[in-house]
Amino acid sequence: MSVKVRIPAPLQKLTSNKSEVEVEAATIKELVESLEKVYPGIKGRICDESGKIRRFINFYVNDEDVRFLKGDDTVLKDADQVSIIPAIAGGAGENRK
Repeated sequence: MSVKVRIPAPLQKLTSNKSEVEVEAATIKELVESLEKVYPGIKGRICDESGKIRRFINFYVNDEDVRFLKGDDTVLKDADQVSIIPAIAGGAGENRK
């Protein structure tokens, strides 16, 4: 299945500055492998040493968080849109002058 993948700005240097790419994949796990074949090094930024998606990287399929579906075994359909969203943390604890 051909799916569109939205690439976050911090990973776009690995995709030749493309914000959206298209890959063939039937699951999120296959999607990561397909991305790695076309854009070497991207898997290392998305997955930990054991191959699991890093906990601060979120995947959405058609706006649904895969953590509430089947994780990296979530099935993809032709023309699905997948967004890779790195978690954002931090913020100001108090106002500073």
